[in-house]
Amino acid sequence: MKLGARIFKTGIAIVLALYVSDLLNLPSPVFAGIAAIFAIQPNIYRSYLTVIEQIQANIVGAVIAIAFVLLFGNHIIIVGLAAIVAISTILKLHLEKTIGLALVTVIAIMEVQNEQFIQFATIRFFNIFIGVASAFLVNLVFLPPKYETKIFNQVSLVTEDILKWIRLSSRNASEYHLLKKDLRKIKERLIKIDNLYLLYKEDRVKRKKKRIAKNRKIVLFRNMITCTRRSFDILRRMNQFENEIYHLSPELQRTLQDHLDCLMGYHEHILLRFRGKVKQDMDSEDIFELCINREEFMDLFTKEIHKGSTEGENTSIHLLHILSSVLEYGETLDHLDQLMTSFHKYHKEDDMIEFEDEE
Repeated sequence: MKLGARIFKTGIAIVLALYVSDLLNLPSPVFAGIAAIFAIQPNIYRSYLTVIEQIQANIVGAVIAIAFVLLFGNHIIIVGLAAIVAISTILKLHLEKTIGLALVTVIAIMEVQNEQFIQFATIRFFNIFIGVASAFLVNLVFLPPKYETKIFNQVSLVTEDILKWIRLSSRNASEYHLLKKDLRKIKERLIKIDNLYLLYKEDRVKRKKKRIAKNRKIVLFRNMITCTRRSFDILRRMNQFENEIYHLSPELQRTLQDHLDCLMGYHEHILLRFRGKVKQDMDSEDIFELCINREEFMDLFTKEIHKGSTEGENTSIHLLHILSSVLEYGETLDHLDQLMTSFHKYHKEDDMIEFEDEE
C-alpha cells in the first residue's frame, strides 16, 4: 500500500478541524471533519480557489436551509426540497464542485429541532467553515508536492515503455494484440501526466527570479511531454499500419529501423541530460547527426509513397502517416534539445530536481 502526500494531508486536516472545534467547545465537531475532507486539494492554488468557492456554497446552503425551516419546517420531504433548491442554485452560480459541501450544510442545519434553531444553525455553519479553513491551512503549510520529480519520473517511465515497443515494432517482433492492449494503458498514463503538469503549472511562485526559472521549466516539461506524445503517435501508427510496414522492401525497412533507433537514442540522451547523467557541454547534434539530417530519409519514403499511389494502392496514404509522425518526432526532439541547452545555460543554480525512481 502506497501512502501519498494527499492522504497524509487529509488526515492532518481532519485532526486539525476536530481539534479546533473541540477547543472551542462547538457541538457536532464531526461536520468540521467532513468539511475538511471536501476542501483538501493537491496544491495551494486549487486550495485557495476551493476555499473561496466552498465558503460561497456554505453560505448558500445555510441561507436555503434556514429559509426552508422558518417557512416550511424540517420534515424529511422539506429537507429533500431544500436540497434540490440548493443544487439548482449552486449550478446557476457555476460552483458545481461544491455541491457536496452545500448539501452537508443543508442537512446539518435542518436536522436541528428546537426553539434555538438560529443559534444552532450559526454554530454548525461555523463548524463547517472551520473544516474548510483547516484544509486550506494544511495545504498551505504541510507536505508541498514535488510535481517536478513526479512529472519527470512519469515521463521517463512512459517514454521507456513506448521506445521498447517501437524497437520491437520496427523489427516486426511485436505481438499485435498485446501492443494494442498496452496502447490503451499508455494513453491513460499520458492523461495522468497531463493532469500532473496542469497542477504544476497552477502552482504560484512569489519570488521573481524563481518565477522566471519556473516558467522556463513549465515550457521544458510541456515540450518533454510533447516528445513523449510524438513517440506514442509513432507507436500507435506502427501498430495500426503493421501490415504496410511488413510489406516494405528490406532496404526501406532497415532505413526506417535505423532512423527510429537514432531518434530514440537522441530522445534518451536528452532525458539523461536533464537528469545530469550526460555532460552538458556535449553537442547533441554532433552525436546524432545521422537522424537530424532527414532529407535522405524523407526522399526514400516519398519515392515509395509515389510508387504506391501510381499503382493505385492505399498503402501510400498509410505510409504518409508514418512518415509525418517520424518527422514531427525528430523536429520536436530538436526543439526540446534547444530548450534544455538554454535552460541549463541561464538557470544553472535553479535546475536541481530531486530525482527518485518510482516503482
